[in-house]
Amino acid sequence: MNFDISDKDKKDWENFILSEEKLPNKDTKLKIKKNSSTRSIDLHGYTLDHAHEACKEFIFKSYADKINKLIIVTGKGLHSENEKNPYVSKDLSILKYSVPNYIKKNSDLMRLIREISDATIEDGGEGAFYIYLKKKNK
Repeated sequence: MNFDISDKDKKDWENFILSEEKLPNKDTKLKIKKNSSTRSIDLHGYTLDHAHEACKEFIFKSYADKINKLIIVTGKGLHSENEKNPYVSKDLSILKYSVPNYIKKNSDLMRLIREISDATIEDGGEGAFYIYLKKKNK
C-alpha cells in the first residue's frame, strides 16, 4: 500500500482547512429522521386469536407512543395447516388475510389509522403490510 500523499492532495487539504466552508452536520439530519419513527411486529407462529390480540395491543401502544409507521409481518401463509381443512376459509384463516381484515373491521383501531398499504420487498413484501397512524392529539 502506498502511503505517500501527493502535492495536490496536500494543497487541497490546506485549502479546505483555511476555507470558511462548513460541512453539513450529520447529527441534525438524524434528528429530522427521528420524527418519523417505525415499529414492527412479526406474527409468524401466532394463532389467529393471539395474532389479532397482539396487533390490537401493538397498535394502541404505538399510537400512545406517537409512532408514525408500523410494519406488520404476517408471513405468506405457505405452511398453514388450515389449507387442508375444507371447513375453514383459506382467505380468512391465514394471518396474511385475516389480520388486515380484523383491523379494518375494528372501528376503535381504524380511528387511529390514517392508511393501510402493502409493504415493500425490503420489509417483507407479500408477507407484510404497513399501517400509518394518525398524529396523536395533545
